[in-house]
Order: sequence, then structure tokens, then C-alpha cells
Amino acid sequence: MINVIVADDHRMFTDALQGFFTTESGIQLIGSAINGDELMQLLKKQQPRVILLDINMPGMNGITATSLIRKKYPKIKIVIVTMYRTPEFIINLYKLGVDGYLLKNSSKEELIEAIKTVDKGGKSFSDFVSDTVLKEKQYTRPEHFEDSKFSFSKRETEIVRLLANGLSTQEVADKLFLSFFTIESHRKNMLNKLNLRNTAELVKYAAHLGLLD
Repeated sequence: MINVIVADDHRMFTDALQGFFTTESGIQLIGSAINGDELMQLLKKQQPRVILLDINMPGMNGITATSLIRKKYPKIKIVIVTMYRTPEFIINLYKLGVDGYLLKNSSKEELIEAIKTVDKGGKSFSDFVSDTVLKEKQYTRPEHFEDSKFSFSKRETEIVRLLANGLSTQEVADKLFLSFFTIESHRKNMLNKLNLRNTAELVKYAAHLGLLD
């Protein structure tokens, strides 16, 4: 029996998994968490063979949780199950060493097969994710990137991490108790200093520096 823990703040999704994992499937759900913080506490008590992990959750997000799990529990397999198709998320999580990445519109059969595949030491990525990773490997750093490493302030690092998690400028402002214009000013200032064109390139640069780990 493959023991699984799920970390997802959507209770309906977690409840649905209970119906997916029957005795016949050979998979058992032994625990659930609503965010990365709760997941890390849960892992102190029991370690599953596979973790199903969402990206955007209140508190500690899936990217940070993945980084911590890889350091503390390297033998546990991690499958990202999310609705996010953002290339920056996919590439960053791939580099962190996740074993699988499925979109939430995947079928029950695909999810079960993914769990069994990673449990045996394989990898399971949806076609969209595989294409994204392939494009990244073929990616050549454009000339407009600055070669010198820009030093991010603590506040700028906070902002970049939140943007990388899919938050809008207004959502970042609300979370940090700052105004929309303050966040937008920080964002534009970072783009100008680094000679970057948009938020996607800013997130990619931050990931390159390891600021999103």
C-alpha cells in the first residue's frame, strides 16, 4: 500500500481523493494539510511515500514546502497537483526536484498512475509541463539581462517571491500592508535596474539567483 499525504487548501479536492484511493488502487491517504506549515508539522509525526502538493496555499506555499521537504525528507516523492500552468512555477519546481507535476484537470486514472510511477522511482509530468521544461532547456539567456548580480533588498525579495506565487500587485500590497503604488514602484525599480522587460523575466532572474528556494 502506497501511503500518501495531500497538502491543499481546497477541502473539496482533499475529500475527493478519499474516494479515489480505494484498497483496489493500492493507495492510502494517511493525512492532509491546508498549507506548507501544517504539512511540515505533520511530517514530524509520519512520513508518507508520496506527497501531493498544491502551489498556492495560505501561509507557506508549495514552492517553499518543496524546498524544505527536499532538504529534510529527500526520500519522499513529491507530485505537484495544481491549476497553475505558469512556466516560472514549473521550471522552479522542476529544478527543486519534484517527481511529478499534474494539472487539476487530469483524470483520476492519471493521478493514480502518477503516484505509482513516482513511487517506483520514475517521473510523471503532464505533456504541457514536459513541453515547458524542454523549452527552458533550449532557452538562451537574452542579451538584455545584466551580467552583474543585482542585490535584492529584504522587501524586494518578499515582493518577488509573492509575485512568483501568482499574486497580483494589489494582492501583494494587501499581504504586505502596503499601497498598490508602493509595490508597483518597487517592481518597476527592479525591472529598470536589471534592464528586464516584465514580471516574468524578473521572477526568472530571482529564481536564477536562488531567491525563490
